[in-house]
Amino acid sequence: MVNLTRIYTRTGDQGQTRLVDNQVTAKTDSRVEAYGSVDELNAVLGLAIAAGPGEAVATVLAVVQQELFDLGADLANPWTPVPDPAQPALRVLPQQVARLEAWCDQFSADLPKLRSFILPGGSPVGAHLHLARTVCRRAERVAWRAAAEHGLAAGGLNPEALTYLNRLSDLLFILARTADGPEREILWVPGGQRPSGD
Repeated sequence: MVNLTRIYTRTGDQGQTRLVDNQVTAKTDSRVEAYGSVDELNAVLGLAIAAGPGEAVATVLAVVQQELFDLGADLANPWTPVPDPAQPALRVLPQQVARLEAWCDQFSADLPKLRSFILPGGSPVGAHLHLARTVCRRAERVAWRAAAEHGLAAGGLNPEALTYLNRLSDLLFILARTADGPEREILWVPGGQRPSGD
């Protein structure tokens, strides 16, 4: 359990912070930016839940919110693959990615095929989920930049964490479509096919 006895600590006033393994790093470190983007994503999901997405979508998002804290902890902890450690580090696991894929299949089963790209909007829930999707894509890009800088081997990032972000962005797109339904889905009309407005 985490104990937060005081919110401000003054330890980051010089532009540095500590990773989970107590290593000091700059707040501009790509790993810090990656888990910061995951935190932002979690806040956007909170907005989507507050907008009332319906029980099925809300249940999925509640699980994802919990897992995003796990993911942030994973990104903040340099990966050291150790078989059967005495105290295992909090890591994103393959079964969590598999569950995202199962949800993608479940929620997309009844959606109509797309004839064009979708404009974000449609409903407050759909708009928030589209925003969450874009933040998730950014978190994934930053995590891959961190992987390029720190590697995917010992001392770097857990590859499952990056896969999780990729699958989650797909799921958020599908959930946005689910929340809006075909009647509120706004399709992109390419420039040459749009009315001129004159």
